[in-house]
Amino acid sequence: MESTKPALLDIYYRLLTRFGHQGWWPGDTPFEVIVGAVLTQRTAWTNVEQAIGNLKTAGALTPRRMLKLHPMTMRKLVRPAGYYNQKAQRLRAVTRWLMAQCEGDVGKLADVPTETLRGELLMVNGIGPETADSILLYAFGRPIFVVDAYTARALERIGLIKTAMSYHQFQSFLEGCLPRDGELFNDFHAQFVALGKNYCRNKPLCKACPVRDICETGKRKLSS
Repeated sequence: MESTKPALLDIYYRLLTRFGHQGWWPGDTPFEVIVGAVLTQRTAWTNVEQAIGNLKTAGALTPRRMLKLHPMTMRKLVRPAGYYNQKAQRLRAVTRWLMAQCEGDVGKLADVPTETLRGELLMVNGIGPETADSILLYAFGRPIFVVDAYTARALERIGLIKTAMSYHQFQSFLEGCLPRDGELFNDFHAQFVALGKNYCRNKPLCKACPVRDICETGKRKLSS
């Protein structure tokens, strides 16, 4: 693991040099970040922005106001994000959870252990590990690494992980190899997303990739 730690940090600084600090997660309030984390499931962020814009225009981006929305109105507002029936239900569920836990004020949860919050979030309808961890990292500021398809694909191609790893195993591996720093986890995850969108796609664009010379897949492609 000690040999992996410098490799991961090298990857991070290469990506940071190429893409710059990503400033994630976009949102004016922790609640807006939570809403974005739910809406971004299985869709592009541009679609999420449209849905959040609708919610802002309707004055519904606070927990209390969101819960006052008629279900049909909620579905209409979040429609640009796709799967709007499911996502409207999930937004209502996570908002009810937030109101029950802290009356919508995430600052009141500062003393609650991260694992406790994570366990409770995972019991909310429609909240899986990636969404729960996104909420914990970006809305609550907890040092937890968000594992997504972009990260897994890049690190598998580089040669640092195997696809057989479960979400929890992959997360434990990353957190064990890096300083436990929420700001680092925050931007590192965002850098992997930038890498995945720009270079490490389903069909990779290795020639201009910032980690091509330390990537097993990239080196094979470039030498062939």
